[in-house]
Amino acid sequence: MVSKTALITGVTGQDGAYLAAYLLEKGYTVHGTMRRSSAPNHYRLDRLGLTPQVGGAFHLHYADLTDAMSLMRLIAALKPDEIYNLAAQSDVAVSFSVAAYTHQANGLGAVHLLEAVRHLGMASHVRYYQASTSELYGDGPVWPQNEETPFRPCSPYGVAKLTAYWSTVNYRHGYQMHASNGILFNHESPLRGPNFVTRKVTIAVAEIATGQRECLMIGNLNAKRDWGHAKDSVDGIWHITQHKEPGDYVLATGETHSVREFIERAFACIGADIQWQGEGVHEQGIDRKTGKVRVQVDPQFFRPTEVPLLCGDPSKVRRELGWQHRISFEQLVTEMVESDIAQLKAQLTAQLTS
Repeated sequence: MVSKTALITGVTGQDGAYLAAYLLEKGYTVHGTMRRSSAPNHYRLDRLGLTPQVGGAFHLHYADLTDAMSLMRLIAALKPDEIYNLAAQSDVAVSFSVAAYTHQANGLGAVHLLEAVRHLGMASHVRYYQASTSELYGDGPVWPQNEETPFRPCSPYGVAKLTAYWSTVNYRHGYQMHASNGILFNHESPLRGPNFVTRKVTIAVAEIATGQRECLMIGNLNAKRDWGHAKDSVDGIWHITQHKEPGDYVLATGETHSVREFIERAFACIGADIQWQGEGVHEQGIDRKTGKVRVQVDPQFFRPTEVPLLCGDPSKVRRELGWQHRISFEQLVTEMVESDIAQLKAQLTAQLTS
């Protein structure tokens, strides 16, 4: 059996790292792109044991979605069978501050990749996957959201991703490309970036458990999300790309939980029972056993526009591809908390022995 070659943009991110490991287990040769930065950003790859080696099956390349020529040269040299576009400016809150760059990377970046495939004469045999997002739905009044739900993005991140979504559809129909969108709802893991709300919570809980912090500062407690595990998501991504016909699919759990519930579950992992007191910006989460304030609302973490509820309907992907999530919400939160506690203890031990 001839090994396939895959190109993953954004391989150093949560999804990219998990997808690289997943494909390598299936016998792929995997090439990943990363942006040049002043500080190393390989920690996710390192944690999964993914190290580029001469003659090995995993390779890293410098490229940037905003640089069309770098992508064109790389695709021409590698001639990949599959391209997974996972790279992005991925912080929704930050997108309000760097709106133009977010549009260039998240929106125009997808066009650069699709155009490269077309101009290189590879449209008939390359399979292209675009990482779309539940942020496309924005503050729409309909849920659970499926592939037919109207899009109403309400952040620069969502609007830029909408450009990438429709570009993928356009190239699929206009140039007969096997180009698909995966509309992923929130998917987390121990590899999630510390700037995302789930990791903010689990890191804070770990620090409280080890006596390094007293309180978690948080924004909107009432925002509800469809939280799944990134490992389940990359399995769905691969199944979408392998399907005979390209298409657009929602990958979600079909369940919704609030930030408040996530916090309660995370603290429960360390034996703390959170009781809520007050309202609005004055609401606090208090440990019922000790009486200590463990959670406080900080308005600086509110977004200019907020998406109150996202819940996906994965009926289509279950029906057509047989995919469904396997890791529960409770298992996800527990894994993240335990991972952060283990990392923090290892760091503290290293400091004491250095």
